[in-house]
Amino acid sequence: MTLVNPGTKPGNDRDRLAAGLSQMAIRFDEHQLDRLMAYGALLRKWNRTYNLVAAGDLENLVTRHLLDSLSILPFVLPGSLLDAGTGSGLPGLPLAVMNAGLECTLLDGAGKKIRFLRHVKRSLGIENIHPAESRVESFEHTGGFDNIVSRAFSSLAGFVQSTRQLAGPNTRLLAMKGRRPDVELATLPEGLKLESVEKLQVPDLHAERHLVIMSVSA
Repeated sequence: MTLVNPGTKPGNDRDRLAAGLSQMAIRFDEHQLDRLMAYGALLRKWNRTYNLVAAGDLENLVTRHLLDSLSILPFVLPGSLLDAGTGSGLPGLPLAVMNAGLECTLLDGAGKKIRFLRHVKRSLGIENIHPAESRVESFEHTGGFDNIVSRAFSSLAGFVQSTRQLAGPNTRLLAMKGRRPDVELATLPEGLKLESVEKLQVPDLHAERHLVIMSVSA
């Protein structure tokens, strides 16, 4: 595993990714870097046809999507993870690459996005991702997930309501937000416990990022 010198000035995307991971104190090896960069290349290629991410984000793909997704890695419990509304695989796919023991279900209702993720799984051999085409509200899973995460939901209430049937008493609900959502936090649904609100630091991203960590009340 590697931690590069965070003082090294990054040149290309691979260097920026390595430097960013080091700044976030995330250990990595060359194979993980290879997979993340190959995923980024496939995302750029397929985006021309499938519109997987905003075109303007491609120039800053490493910062806006890869490092942003991985900023929550220290808060993810071992075991299983559901990425609800995964879109192009974010944040679940980068989390799976960096933690081979984490079984990640990548859930989305858009068939073209799931087809893309199945192609990524086959092409890069990422065996711990499991793309699934379904609306979150209709998805069936027994036993609950250890983690349920999303970057896609506009509100905490919507996230909780849509995923509640998939959460057990030990599930950690991880909602990625921009600014600290104080108004939403004040009106969380009943039966939900707020564990913490973490301010995330994403290298070279000049915007606020927060992670709301919740659980189902006993």
